Amino acid sequence: MTILEAVKAGLVPESVRLAAIAECVSPEFLAQKIASGRAIVCANKNRREVRPLAIGEGLKVKVNSNIGTSKDISDLPMELEKLAVSLECKADTVMDLSTGGPLGEIRRKIIEKCPVPLGTVPLYQAIAESRIKNGGDMFALSADEIFAVIEEQAREGVDFMTVHCGINRESVRRMEGQERIIGVVSRGGSFTVAWMKRHEAENPLFEHFDRLLAICRDHEVVLSLGDGFRPGALVDATDRGQIHELMNLGELTLRAWAAGVQVMIEGPGHVPMDQIEANILLQKRLCHGAPFYVLGPLVTDVAPGYDHITSAIGGAIAARAGADILCYVTPAEHLGLPTVEDVRQGVIASRIAGHAADVAKGLPGAMDWDRKMSKARAELDWEGQFNLAIDPKTARERRKAFQPADGDVCTMCGEFCAVKVYREGCKKG
Repeated sequence: MTILEAVKAGLVPESVRLAAIAECVSPEFLAQKIASGRAIVCANKNRREVRPLAIGEGLKVKVNSNIGTSKDISDLPMELEKLAVSLECKADTVMDLSTGGPLGEIRRKIIEKCPVPLGTVPLYQAIAESRIKNGGDMFALSADEIFAVIEEQAREGVDFMTVHCGINRESVRRMEGQERIIGVVSRGGSFTVAWMKRHEAENPLFEHFDRLLAICRDHEVVLSLGDGFRPGALVDATDRGQIHELMNLGELTLRAWAAGVQVMIEGPGHVPMDQIEANILLQKRLCHGAPFYVLGPLVTDVAPGYDHITSAIGGAIAARAGADILCYVTPAEHLGLPTVEDVRQGVIASRIAGHAADVAKGLPGAMDWDRKMSKARAELDWEGQFNLAIDPKTARERRKAFQPADGDVCTMCGEFCAVKVYREGCKKG
């Protein structure tokens, strides 16, 4: 019996109970949300040491950190350092998006070191291995080889998988029949379309969706239904290619639930600020309230090197409108493989966005954190401020770099510190 089947039967599995404790909600509340499809718990049954994580309606906004090698840079120690930084900065989930080097070995080592739910895009491994096996031909692989990789990763303990099942011949026709500046920017989406054209066949993950569901059901893997046609430019946002795929994902969601498999939906991408809320509401409507996992969204295309900021702006708006998990974007987006420091910046930026949304939504306990920080500031309690900071390390380093003569204040105002003047002068007067 899967988690979804158990809660529908009125039971509360241990994974749900543990996830509820971490969320400070009752197990019964979380179980009801999962039964309705509006929340999920990530916990592959083959990985006992993973901390079950709840994502969805009425819960804290979560943040995902992407790590992984590339063909040009395959450095496992560096990726493990990125994992450590992600965990230090309190990313809720991690995805291994490796495409270079010994992919199975890299993934197994990351799983070994990762106590939070781990996600992958199985097609990356399938394509990379086909390139090696078939003399550089990435798309010579069969549908059976794709499913073999999915089975392998599920068995090893991957908690959620991004799969581009919503792409089919009809959605490709609709996407290519319109004007887009940048066609397909999702790597998994582009692989899928290229495979379909090469084999003159339907997307195997769409055509044989029941086979995918059987694997996920056996291993308790959450399906993260990927947005292969997400917009990669503001002017491409909310077009018919994106929306048709989303409609397919809504239909596949119902089939997954009927099979006892949990689902979340992935979303854009590059979206103007005025379209973000509409995108979230549309997804929730078409996909029956399933949790929504967004990349950004990025609210402008002109800030390479600062896309952790453009995505945090969009992420805050999206989360306020109902997005449930934010995939971080780093300063290296569009430019290269992220460094360890890029990962830190990306996780922190997305955590700020998520917490700001939790406050705006009135999530129980969210404002308490800010209230405690405000009290520490009012008392000029620097140690208290550091301990409460979303990034204590950076706060301490900044303070230390500009240490004032008067330890009570900072070098911005010094003796003219408004808080100190008011506390020691105005209030006494």
